[in-house]
Order: sequence, then structure tokens, then C-alpha cells
Amino acid sequence: MKRRGTPARAALLILPILMTIGCGGAPQGSGRVLVLGLDGADPGAIDLLMSEGKLPNFARLRQEGAYGRMAGSKPLISPVIWTTIATGKTPDQHRIGHFVAVNQITGEELPVTSRMRKVKAVWNILSDAGRKVAVVGWWATWPAETVRGAIVSDHLCYHFLLQERPAGADSTTGVTYPPELRARLSPLVTRPGDLTLEQIAPFMKISAEELARPFTFNDDVSHFKWALATARTYSRIGLDLWEKERPDLLMVYIEGTDSASHLFGHLFRAQGLSGELARQQEKFGMAVEQMYLYADRLVGEFMAAMDRDTTLIVLSDHGFRLGELQDDPSKTRDMRRVSELYHDAHGILYLYGNRIRGGGRPRDPTTLDVAPTLLALAGAASARDMAGRVLQEVLEIEAPGAVPTYETGNAQDGAMPDQEASSSVDPEILEKLRSLGYLETSSPKGDRNMAGVLFESGKYEEAAEAYRKIVERDPSDGAARASLAGALGALGRYPQALAQIETAIKLEPLNPESYHNRGAIHERLGDRPSAIEDYRTALRYNPRYEPSMQALARLTGEATARPEPAGPAEKLASLLAQRASDAARRGDYAEAIRQLDEAQRIAPRFALLYQYRSNVAYLMGDREAAIAALRQGLQIEPDNALFRENLKRLEQPPPGSPRGQ
Repeated sequence: MKRRGTPARAALLILPILMTIGCGGAPQGSGRVLVLGLDGADPGAIDLLMSEGKLPNFARLRQEGAYGRMAGSKPLISPVIWTTIATGKTPDQHRIGHFVAVNQITGEELPVTSRMRKVKAVWNILSDAGRKVAVVGWWATWPAETVRGAIVSDHLCYHFLLQERPAGADSTTGVTYPPELRARLSPLVTRPGDLTLEQIAPFMKISAEELARPFTFNDDVSHFKWALATARTYSRIGLDLWEKERPDLLMVYIEGTDSASHLFGHLFRAQGLSGELARQQEKFGMAVEQMYLYADRLVGEFMAAMDRDTTLIVLSDHGFRLGELQDDPSKTRDMRRVSELYHDAHGILYLYGNRIRGGGRPRDPTTLDVAPTLLALAGAASARDMAGRVLQEVLEIEAPGAVPTYETGNAQDGAMPDQEASSSVDPEILEKLRSLGYLETSSPKGDRNMAGVLFESGKYEEAAEAYRKIVERDPSDGAARASLAGALGALGRYPQALAQIETAIKLEPLNPESYHNRGAIHERLGDRPSAIEDYRTALRYNPRYEPSMQALARLTGEATARPEPAGPAEKLASLLAQRASDAARRGDYAEAIRQLDEAQRIAPRFALLYQYRSNVAYLMGDREAAIAALRQGLQIEPDNALFRENLKRLEQPPPGSPRGQ
């Protein structure tokens, strides 16, 4: 671990900020900055609803302020991106890589913590410079750090992915700074059980009995109640702190837009739904739209709290592919698409009020540009080790010149400071958390994401080493082996890469990354036919696997795994199978079976039909018919790993059956 800088060096590093501070404690000519973060708010959905006259406050932001679609970066995971926004640093620098940390002593899962962040956030930088800050609900802010001002950590309303509450009385430790703030804010907290049927009614059509069901995240109504209650809580607390504590910077995070989209986004403006999907739409079809209308009202409340010296920034970490149905409708039965596969890389960025050029358009803004721009609006310098830039083209002020770094490590060699240097937490809180084992945490999935970031950055040697450590921890992790093979292949170590791929395929035969990486090696070695075959295999097991789609399009002009149908009969059967797939995605299983019956009559040896028939039979609850269809398909394509793996799963006794007990 790097030795922390001496006090003299630390003082020297913050000198450029101190020179910008006026005698009143604030930089000359600066005002207050208010940030409202709306997780998953999609620019396309906002544009659509705005065009229909439904979002008057967003429309005012657009007309009188500056606006752009803001590009994120992979992984499109909320804690990662919101930490990038708050720090101006890339994930391999700030080291927040996933939703979940794991207590290494107890195995308990909890949200990633502030102690895992390796660099300073803007609230640390401004607090160190004598400015007053307030942060509400932001990801990875527990335990609350010691700042000049207030922090209401993300543990006040425990995030939706974690289904276990913190144990006992320890759940209050480190929730706010200062600790006594929690009691003062308690009357502003809305719990899921506090919501009334009248408050829920605009979002969904449910009965009083459904509303009163015991809370569990496994229930779609409960989950939505949590999202709405959290949004109400954090917005009320943020406005209270803005008025009573008068911080120079307030940052408030709202999760509701993202949670509503994960739960019900497939129903947004979807047409022609049948069966269970039609019943879902009747009940929950307005939830996403109403959540956007609710977000617009929050924007209006924050605008009303501004004075002429305030700058408002409204932004999101990513967008959402709303109204897009699952290829497998069974995944919408529990109303959770959860995967970031339905995230879109572009979110929103609105800048409004003091020091903003009305009608301005930032040039290709990214999440890395937010922290430097926030600092400029606060009259502080950005740092040269922040990868983004000040969005000067939409500001009416000149940003101060950049300083080398705000970290206490040696920025010149790219070193990361240690946790003590980057995260100041009340010592008594730390001692209590340490005694409970909460500081002995790691994030295994975050380690995997960090390795992916290194690979995407072209740091192949570092990526290979990171993946190798994951494989050493768990030799049965086929996905990590496939990723390790990709890094080794990028380094030109083809024999080692191919050995990892063969093992990965044996462990996880349906992982498209293994076949894609093997295809990339074949392509580099000049074996074009083998490369094409591997890319097609990858798409056979995941038709949406984008790297293989791109590779096939480059090599063949097509982006599909399907082989060319053999003759007119298979061509017609393929068309009917696609119609069946479309019907199944809409929930019209009877129509899907009708189309498949006709296709099978025309081309009984076309294996793809049996995959579709098995899927539809499973959705209809006919397990035996699904098994029979897969067995027929395997008679035609004995090497089809998808058929084999699905058959293996279906032949396992269902949970709760006599054989399964």
C-alpha cells in the first residue's frame, strides 16, 4: 500500500483551492449548486412525454437552460456510474465496481461502502476547502463521512437489490453525519407501509388487500412501494437540508425512475399484448409514465427552492430500453428484468439557472465531465487526474485553472491513496463497524467488473492478471476463464488463451464469450471459416451478444446465428417460427403454437422449431411437452449445447415436488 503523503505535501496540494476562497469563505462570484440525480431517467422517454405536454418542468429546463444526452461507460451499473459522477474518476481509479460488498468474516452482503472508494468525491474536495456540503442517498456513502455539512447515506433507505436489512440496532451506525442528524430527519422518512392506496393509485391498479401484503422485495407491489417511499424520503430530506442547513452544494439521489423501469419497463407503450402480459399491462402499464410525471414534479419542487444565485443540475447515469419485450416472456413473470442489458448508454444532463448559458448544448458530455463542471460552478479548480473536462461551452464563468490532484497519494505515478486518506469517517463509528466486521469487506463481482474496465481500456496485461486472480479463487468459474482467455488473446498468447477457453466451455457450455473469444483467435490466425462458425455459435446461445453480431456483420454481412435455410420449405418455416416468437413475446401462446404447428408440417427436420416449441410449452406450463420438444431437437442436432442444457434443467424435479423434497 502506498505511504500517505506528508502533511506538508497535503497542504501544498490544496493550496490552489485555498487561493480561490474569498474572505467570506466562498469563491468570488460563485453561488450555490443543487444536483438532482434521477437513476435510469431515459432521454427518449422524457422527449416523448415532453412532446405530449406532460413534463412542464423538464420543458422549462430545456427551454431556459442547457441540455445534452450524457454518455456513460460500461459497466452500466448504478453504484459504479454514480461514483464516477461524484469523483470524476474512472472505475479502475475509484474502485467501486458493483452493487454488493461481502463481509469477509461473516459472508453477509451489504451495499458497497464509502470505505471501498479510493478517491475523493466532490463533497470531500469542497468540504476540505471550507465549503458547506450536503449529500442525500448517494450510492456508496455508508458509513457517512465526516464533512463540513451533512451526509445522509444510502443506508437510510436500504437499496432495492439487497433483500436483507442490516442486523438489529447496528443498522443505525454511520447512517448520517453528524450522527444526531438522523433523529432530526426521522419525521421526513416515508416507509413502504406508510403509503396509502390513494398515493399508489396513479401508478397501478391494485386492491387494498394487495397494498397491505407483508413487505418483501420478491413482490412487485412491495418493490414499487419501496422505490416510491425512497424517492419521497430523499427528496423531502434534500429540500429540508437545502432550506435549513443552506449548503453551498447539495447532491440528492432518486432511485424511483430506475426501479419502476426494471419492474414495469417492458409494458411502457407496448402494443398488442396478450395473455399474462396483457393482464400485467392492465394493472401496471402506467407505472413508468407516472414515475416520470412524479420526477417532473420533483424537478419543479427543486426549481422552486432556487434563488437567483443557484445552479441546478438534473442528470441520470444511463437511459433505459423501455417498451422492449423479453425474448423469453417467462422472465417478466416476476416483473424483474433486473439486468443492465436493458440499460441504454446515454442518460440526461440538464444545467439551469445561475452561470448557465440559456439554450446551450454541451459537446458530447460524459459522466466524467460532471465533477470538473461541478467544481467550476463552485469556484474551485478541477484536477488534472480527473479524466473529464469542464463543460465550459455552457458556462457563463471561466473555470479556474486545474490543479494536479486532490488525492494524498503521489498523483504523478498514478497511485491510488489508501482508504484512510480518501475517506474520513468518524473514528467512533469506524471502531464500532470494525468490531462488527463491517470494514472487512470486498466485492468479488466488483473485481470482475474492474478487470473488464481494464480490458476495455486496453490494459490487457493488468486485465489478465486481474482475471487470473479470480480464476485462482474459483477454478470452476467458466466465465472468468473465458474473460482471461480474451485478455491473453489480446496479448497474443494464443495457446494459453485456447487452453482456458476449452476449460471454460466444459464448465459453462452456453457462455457466448467463450466461443466469441475463440472466434477472435481464429480470425487473428487467419482461419476465417472457424472464426465465423464460433461467432455463429456464440449467437446461437445468445442471439443478442453484440460482439459476435458485429464480428459476423464484418466478416459475412450478416449478424445472426441462423444458418441459411435449406430450400424454400425451411425458409417458410423460419418465417413462421419468427412469427411464433413474436406472438410468444406478446404473451399470445395459442397463436405461437399455431404458427409452429404449420412450420413443423412444412419442415419437420428444421431444428430451430423445436427450440421455439419447447420455450412456448414451458411458458404454457406444459413441462412434459417442453422436454419432448428438446429431445426431438437433439435427434436432429446432437451437438446443440443449448438443447442439452435446457433439457438437463427441465428434467430436474420442480421445487416442492415429491421427488424434489
